[in-house]
Amino acid sequence: MSGDKRNALGRGLGALLNDSVQVNAVKKPTDNHSNQTETAGLKGVNAVKISEIEVNPFQPRTEFDEQALQELADSISVQGLIQPVTVRKTGVNSYQLISGERRLRASKLAGLTEIPAYVRTANDQQMLEMALIENIQRENLNAIEMALSFQRMIDECNLKQEELGDRVSKNRSTVTNYLRLLKLPPVVQSSIRDGQISMGHARALVNVEDAAKLLYIHHQVIEKGLSVRKVEDMVRELQKTPAKNSIAKKVFSPSFEVQKIQADLASKFNSQVKVKVGQQGKGSIEIPFLSEDDLGRILEMLDW
Repeated sequence: MSGDKRNALGRGLGALLNDSVQVNAVKKPTDNHSNQTETAGLKGVNAVKISEIEVNPFQPRTEFDEQALQELADSISVQGLIQPVTVRKTGVNSYQLISGERRLRASKLAGLTEIPAYVRTANDQQMLEMALIENIQRENLNAIEMALSFQRMIDECNLKQEELGDRVSKNRSTVTNYLRLLKLPPVVQSSIRDGQISMGHARALVNVEDAAKLLYIHHQVIEKGLSVRKVEDMVRELQKTPAKNSIAKKVFSPSFEVQKIQADLASKFNSQVKVKVGQQGKGSIEIPFLSEDDLGRILEMLDW
């Protein structure tokens, strides 16, 4: 990729919108008798029917706060949608969302039938890149969503970590720290996603190779509200006494979809749920428990 394109991606989403094309310009009242096409300040902004917009399949954000969406919808009902979404044209009367799913959802709640949008041409790689960049800059992805998005860009766009860092304006060490979070058990990833533990806690836990010890420290963090420094101290103590007779195991690298299912189930059952899928599509779901009481809790959730 050329230096110009890399720099444009690094500057953020705005730099990627220069090739927006005008389809149906948004109209703005100029007096009490007529409407004229607004050209000043809205070049490339178009009125697009919501029913013609398909959501972005590359959207890195997986959860949307319903209360926040309703608050945005209430604001849109009064003020209208001030910030356009970005779409790509896929047919005569069809579009695919590139960025702005939160605004699109809120606009639907507000009862709008069409919204302002930048319409541009983009391939799948650009769709994924722009969705990630837009969310990082405007939606504050949690650390796990960020890590999963980074991994998707590496896998699906064939990028090296250094190239990925250029795309999202982050240095290589920062990208590496996020990607390392995906090595953590699903239950720990769920805690990060839900804000129960911080990025600092997670960076300390990722250094614990023994799964049982890692889950023990994680449990202590949740139950006792341990500080990051305390967790770092506990990890250092564990590293001084490595487990005996440890056998190196092959790292299981589940797909993006399986990782999400594991994380959702781990969050639901508050346990290190494992989803295993074989080559023929067959597999199993394991829900470990820590005691008879814990087993009873899980069985009750399963309505056993």
